[in-house]
Amino acid sequence: MEIDLRTRTALVTGSTQGIGLAIATALARAGATVAVNGRSEEKVARAVEAVTERVPGAALVAAAADVTTEEGVDRLRGLLPRLDVLVNNLGIFGAQDALDISDEEWRRYFEVNVLSAVRLTRAFLPGMTERGWGRVLNIASDSAVVIPAEMIHYGMSKTALLAVSRGFAKEAAGTGVTVNSVIAGPTRTGGVEDFVYQLVDRDLPWEEAQREFMRLHRPQSLLRRLIEPEEIANMVAYLSSPLASATTGAAVRVDGGYVDSIVP
Repeated sequence: MEIDLRTRTALVTGSTQGIGLAIATALARAGATVAVNGRSEEKVARAVEAVTERVPGAALVAAAADVTTEEGVDRLRGLLPRLDVLVNNLGIFGAQDALDISDEEWRRYFEVNVLSAVRLTRAFLPGMTERGWGRVLNIASDSAVVIPAEMIHYGMSKTALLAVSRGFAKEAAGTGVTVNSVIAGPTRTGGVEDFVYQLVDRDLPWEEAQREFMRLHRPQSLLRRLIEPEEIANMVAYLSSPLASATTGAAVRVDGGYVDSIVP
C-alpha cells in the first residue's frame, strides 16, 4: 500500500512530543504539509526540527497556539485557511483517587480532552465538507472502554471523545469526509514513563518497571509491553489517506489487544 498525502494539509494538535510528534512525522513522510502544534513557540520549533531530521525536505508549519481556547483556534484558522486532515491528539492524564477528584479537575479534563476537539472540528469540518474530502481523527484510549480505577476522569473524557467522533461522522455523512477515533493502548511516551513510576517502585530499571506495570495494572494486554508511538502513527496515517475512504464513524483499536472484545 502506498499512502500518498502530497496534496493534503494536516494539523496535529499536541504534536511537540510523544504520540503527536510520531503522527506528525508519519504524515510528513506520506507527503502532507503538516502543522506542528503546541502552546510554546520554542517547543514547536524543536519539534519542527525533529520532524525535519527524520523526514528531510518535509513541508511543515509551526503552529504555536493553545487549542483549549477560542483564541488559539482562531489563530490556527488564520494560519491554515485550508485543512484536509485534523488530528485531535492533545490530551492530559494522571492518576488520582476517584473520591479526591475535584469539580475543577473534572472540568479541566473535559475542556482539554473533549471540548478542544469539538471546537476544532466545528472550525474545520465545514470547509472539508464543502470541498468534498477530509479526515478528522480523534485520538482516544483504551481507558474509554476499560475505565481505570486510578483515573476515571481521564476515562470519562475519552469515552466522551468516542461519542463525539461518532456524532460528527453522522454530521459529515455522504460528504466524502470521514470522522473516526483511534483507541490507543498503553503507549510508551515520556509522560507515560512518569505515570508508570507513580504506580511501581521508582528504583526499578525501566524495562523491569514497564513489565511490572503491565503485569499489575494492564494485565489484559496481549502484547505484554507498551506500544511504541510510531505504531499508533501508522494507523493514523492510513486513516488519513484515501485508502481508508470507507471507514467512518469507527473506533479503530491500536491497543495491543488490551480491550477484551472481539468487536472493534
